[in-house]
Amino acid sequence: MLTTLAVENYRSLRHLVVPLGRLNVVTGANGTGKSSLYRALRLLADSARGGAVAALAREGGLPSTLWAGERKGSGRAAPVGLRLGFAGDEFGYAVDFGHPVPTAGDSGAPSMFNLDPEIKRECTWAGPVLRPAALLSDRSGPAVRTRTASGTWHSTVNNVRPYDSMLGELADPQLAPDLLRLREHLRSWRFYDHVRTDARAPARGARIGTRTPVLAHDGADLAAALQTIREIGDHDALDAAVDAAFPGSRVEIVSEGGRFELRLRQQGLLRPLGAAELSDGTLRYLLWTAALLTPRPPALLVLNEPESSLHPDLLLPLAELVLTANRDTQIVVVTHAPELAAALARGARHHRLDVNSITLVKDGSGQTEVAGRESLLDEPLWYWPKR
Repeated sequence: MLTTLAVENYRSLRHLVVPLGRLNVVTGANGTGKSSLYRALRLLADSARGGAVAALAREGGLPSTLWAGERKGSGRAAPVGLRLGFAGDEFGYAVDFGHPVPTAGDSGAPSMFNLDPEIKRECTWAGPVLRPAALLSDRSGPAVRTRTASGTWHSTVNNVRPYDSMLGELADPQLAPDLLRLREHLRSWRFYDHVRTDARAPARGARIGTRTPVLAHDGADLAAALQTIREIGDHDALDAAVDAAFPGSRVEIVSEGGRFELRLRQQGLLRPLGAAELSDGTLRYLLWTAALLTPRPPALLVLNEPESSLHPDLLLPLAELVLTANRDTQIVVVTHAPELAAALARGARHHRLDVNSITLVKDGSGQTEVAGRESLLDEPLWYWPKR
């Protein structure tokens, strides 16, 4: 389980180190950095898939994503970089993105990729805090050294390109077993952000159905995902979740020629409603049901504004779904709705669970801070690897 998340110089997150628990609820006013924190977690997951540099490029590269305010005490010669990291009881990881060294193409003209950020430093370590004795792998520019399965160090130079993470390039079971384990852990993280419920949403149509233990990000395989829960997952929790939100209702999946279609049978209606007939809020709740009751729980599940389009009466059933999923998965919920945060807190107390509440605010310089934190001594211990 992750115990610490650290971000530096990413948008309004000039310096943010937050503790993480089993269930984390991130709140704050508009513009306080909630979406940036969500994106920072996605960038960390992208590192394991070799997509972090491309994701930053889609945001406009470092010029658009770096902290734009004053860098007090950094000094003129200090290198500018975007840093991301996390730690847990077992291991930690940190990556430092910086400006590229300008290069030229074969024709001698400046490369068209000179705005792509480069990975300047990358480290993994054992335990919650970076210490020299705890290092498991250490990358500085093109040079990488990894602790092998026998405990010795293996060094390579120029085997990792500046825009690739060592997580994807050097995850060898003999030369870098800890990198392989960390990469697979990161790849298990799951993110859901504004699932589609509009009239043309993929979830509203009939689709070829196969066993679907993990709901797709766009919800296109909703019917198959719900049927998979019914057959190999917690079907009692599925029925309870639907009945809690829509009393007397039940989800049905029909198959015609291998194409699965969702139908909702509601009390008092003579026929079930098809997915195309459901309201945005009803469909969104069923999407969250499929995502949270997955038969293949991830190590970390991150939900961004799950309350969107939901009637206030659905926030309590949604909170119960989150708490049910929390039994098998560490969860981060980023929400604009105080009602959802309150429902999660009440439900957690009922189940004797702890909620790690993180309220973000901005100081006078536009920097995101954690509300109620008076000094750096109030944040978890964290050290960045130096270039």
